[in-house]
Amino acid sequence: MVVQKKESVFNTLNECEVEDITLEFFYKPHTITLLILSIIGVIFMSFIRDDKSIDSNICAGIWCVIFFLILVSLLAFPNGPFVRPHPAVWRMVFGLSVLYSLTLLFLLFQKYETIKGMILWLDPNLKDFRIDMDKEYGVNCSDISVEKFWAHLDVFAAGHFFGWVSKAILVRHYGILWSMSMMWEFTEVMFSHLLPNFKECWWDAWILDVLLCNGFGIWVGMKICKMLEMRDYNWPGIKDIDTTKGKIKRAALQFTPASWTPVRWLDPNSSYMRFFSVCQMVIMWQVSELNTFFLKHIFEMPPSHPLVVGRLFFLSIVVAPSTRQYYTYVTDPNCKRLGTQCWVYAVIMVTESLLCIKNGKELFQQTEIFNISVWLMIMLFFSVVSVLGFWQADWLTGKKFDADIVPISISNDIHVEEDNKTSKSKTL
Repeated sequence: MVVQKKESVFNTLNECEVEDITLEFFYKPHTITLLILSIIGVIFMSFIRDDKSIDSNICAGIWCVIFFLILVSLLAFPNGPFVRPHPAVWRMVFGLSVLYSLTLLFLLFQKYETIKGMILWLDPNLKDFRIDMDKEYGVNCSDISVEKFWAHLDVFAAGHFFGWVSKAILVRHYGILWSMSMMWEFTEVMFSHLLPNFKECWWDAWILDVLLCNGFGIWVGMKICKMLEMRDYNWPGIKDIDTTKGKIKRAALQFTPASWTPVRWLDPNSSYMRFFSVCQMVIMWQVSELNTFFLKHIFEMPPSHPLVVGRLFFLSIVVAPSTRQYYTYVTDPNCKRLGTQCWVYAVIMVTESLLCIKNGKELFQQTEIFNISVWLMIMLFFSVVSVLGFWQADWLTGKKFDADIVPISISNDIHVEEDNKTSKSKTL
């Protein structure tokens, strides 16, 4: 019985099923249809298209591989913890994350010149770009004016804001979020001798970034969480709604969570392993952020390049189910296995770091050991002390925790009801 309970938790986490299906067509498997259409598409693309250009042939082959991987994802890969807007979306996200991790592993065994040549093949305009051509950072810090301050409120400031809104929705803990925000500013200071864009004026770092963009983003994200937590989750079938306006509204709400449960990373009864797991998440988040800046610096791409922006957008989607699965693994004693999407994301994060270290030898030769040592000590000390402080704060404020009830949610698209073992549909 205990083994069945543990497997049930993992299956719910890794293979969430849809309840109360009304439009059965969108949740029934269409394997034969997909097979026939894909074969017709391959025949058309491989025999009818013009294949005189080598570059065009390579692009067509790459897109065909991606297309078939997405099809395999739809048919065979797990749903993950979410079912909105449709499980197929999260299967495709998982499949593309597997493809990205395999691509990184392939690049890890290539020389820098080979990887750079691949990037230039994708975008020849990067041939004349050098990372030192970017604008100067951290100059004339004593010259503070409204015009200069307003000039820094650009698209990257908006990116900071929306990034922290999404982080707040995922993490849902003021203390952990503020710790990650302040620790990132220390990270920028300690790595500024390697990455020029980390050189910021004090008012840019602590007022514009921490207080305005990060702080306001955290506040907005937590307000959204509170609003979703207080919402009544009653989902009538679209066929049961009479008015056209009601059907349109119900269709739009399909892109919102199916349910919402408060998150508790720490509580007075937490074990030391849970405590260190939260500290580990805080540190790993810093490493994941660092990968973004080192990758674009080492392989010389501007911040607005489609490869940089596309990677950020894709990983921001991948991190949602990964965080959900990590939270359940850390907080639920019945969950003994890490979710597959979280596992793949860990591979991506580590491989990106190794790729930066291997191909950034010249850059890392300039490393100031003192700065890196201080950064490591600050990360370890600040993460442990801050998480320990939040742990004690929960105790001092008198928050009680029932050890028999473990909230399992990050974007909680599910209701875990072990007594309700009805057969449910999977796939398209």
